[in-house]
Amino acid sequence: MWLRATIMALAGWLLLAGAAQAQTLILIQGYLGSAGGWRFSGVPPVLGMDGWQDAGHLTLGPQGVMAAPTVSKHPQRFYTLDLPTEAPIGEQARFLSYYVAWVKAKHKGSPIVLVGHSAGGVAARMYMVTSREPAVRALVTIASPHLGSGLANVASAISNSPLSMMAPFFGADTINRSGGLYHDLGEEAPYNLVGWLNRQRHPPAYYVSVIRSSDGTPFTGDDVTEAWRQDMRMVPALQGQAQSYTSPGGHGLRPEDGRLISEIVRSFGLDG
Repeated sequence: MWLRATIMALAGWLLLAGAAQAQTLILIQGYLGSAGGWRFSGVPPVLGMDGWQDAGHLTLGPQGVMAAPTVSKHPQRFYTLDLPTEAPIGEQARFLSYYVAWVKAKHKGSPIVLVGHSAGGVAARMYMVTSREPAVRALVTIASPHLGSGLANVASAISNSPLSMMAPFFGADTINRSGGLYHDLGEEAPYNLVGWLNRQRHPPAYYVSVIRSSDGTPFTGDDVTEAWRQDMRMVPALQGQAQSYTSPGGHGLRPEDGRLISEIVRSFGLDG
């Protein structure tokens, strides 16, 4: 009797734990990235080992969102997606809105967590502010320039100069295609998108920045942007609402990010 009661109690606890952890991650790539950036980073296998199921890849076509391979019924799942990463942040957020709506419809009641790398984190935050979708319960960003980037200022200047005419001859025509994005992500100012976004009321959610630091300290940042620019705690509209973690390494994704993402998301204690 004691053994049977113990087994039943344990089974009940596991069911409750599983229900409490039912959630969906949407992995969003950064500038010039693709779903392959996530899939070849080593992050998905680590997420898998930590209890997350790869639910497949989402694309957007004439008939709407298409999923490959199939819709996951696992309580913890993650998706990658296609995004026009050279487009302005507002356009990327618009694309993201279709994917979130599809995920919400397929997994009714499942909390959605957006996980954005680099510029993808800013696009995800833009989507949250403009849509105020209650199903999105958290945002985790990795090396995202929430307070802009000096490199984006330089790229914007080049894209608006005569030098841009020479870019295609050197295989750098992305400079011309990305002019709007560079303007959006320049150092925070009243006339650009991050300056506007950082002063808008944000919806209730968990906001966590993973700050990439080349020397492992919370001060230096990586080879793209300074640490403080990656920190959502520095965003005026999120002061007192955001958290941050410092992660050693360069700007790119790495396998260890899978474990860190999993630990951060589980700390939220989200449920349906």
